[in-house]
Amino acid sequence: MKLKKVVSVFMAAMLSVGLLAGCGGDAGKEEKKDTGENSASSETAGTDESQDTDKNESSEEGSGGEEVTVWYYWETEGHQKALDKVITDYNASQSDMTVTAKYVPFADFKKQLSIGASADELPDIAILDSPDHASYATMGIFADLSGKFDVANYYEGAVDSCTIDGTLYGVPFGVNCLGLYYNQDLLDAAGCKAPANWEELKETAAKLTKDNVTGLAFCSLQNEEGTFNFMPWVWSTGAGSYEMNSEGGVKALTLAKDLIDSGAMSKECINWTQGDVMNQFISGNVAMMINGPWQIPTMKQEAPDLNWKVALIPQDKEYASVLGGENYAVIAGGNEEGALKFLEYATAKEQVEYLMDSFGYISADKRPLQKDSLRMTRQ
Repeated sequence: MKLKKVVSVFMAAMLSVGLLAGCGGDAGKEEKKDTGENSASSETAGTDESQDTDKNESSEEGSGGEEVTVWYYWETEGHQKALDKVITDYNASQSDMTVTAKYVPFADFKKQLSIGASADELPDIAILDSPDHASYATMGIFADLSGKFDVANYYEGAVDSCTIDGTLYGVPFGVNCLGLYYNQDLLDAAGCKAPANWEELKETAAKLTKDNVTGLAFCSLQNEEGTFNFMPWVWSTGAGSYEMNSEGGVKALTLAKDLIDSGAMSKECINWTQGDVMNQFISGNVAMMINGPWQIPTMKQEAPDLNWKVALIPQDKEYASVLGGENYAVIAGGNEEGALKFLEYATAKEQVEYLMDSFGYISADKRPLQKDSLRMTRQ
């Protein structure tokens, strides 16, 4: 495979490099789809009624009163059920309002928000990919939450993704990053240890490649998901996000070329989502993979006996990863008061711990959460 071909594979993905601040939600990251088992609080939205019909879900009757609607794009059944539980429990805990959720396919999510903004048909809360937050906030569709929600103890990077010019336009849901996941049994059999740098990575991946097993895999789709997985290699060289035509950018592309040319990484990676990569890993077809913690719940469920471990992504000059996750955004002009009340509940200790465990995410709130702490302040 020529370098020119490798460049063509990855350069298309580079077009979405501005989105890197927070990819890593549920856009194809797990191949396991919703089996059609209905959740109590969700329903499907989208422009193609023939698409994802198995995800149509009806809303359970809530407590009555005002309504609060939530849009999300998570397609994984476990993620849908986790959100559903929080919503159902909230509805049962009070009688002032009923919260319902609507699934919008990730491919349609941005379009639906744009169309909804023009047609004045938006939810009260959108749970969206963090890199998209700023672009919609500048459209004026998100409510200013400054002084209404205290994010002082949240991680700075997560808060920055929903802040513009010092104004808070959302609340981080949870965060994630990428790492090197490896099959400990395969490494032991090959007499290898987890690689720490690029040379060790190429050497280890080559030793692990035999029969139907390839040494390494990472999603290389020509979209933001592939970009999300590729940029840590670029940054590790010291190059910036827009410096693909630099020594570091070429070096990162050459690493991918070398891995593919040697057979240590399958050329099919250009067609694999992060979920596909995970499935190859848990099936024993891949010895090491670049992936994120959102896959851990599925890995534990689908391959409970797999002896896997995780390490930092091997470095060139420095270790690098990416910040992913989602944010809550309250829609301006909607039921802002009701939305804030639900967020007060959804960001309390019990709900955060449950959601983070279910999603394999890291809490955006960095402090040890106190059980009955109230992090909402009203003007």
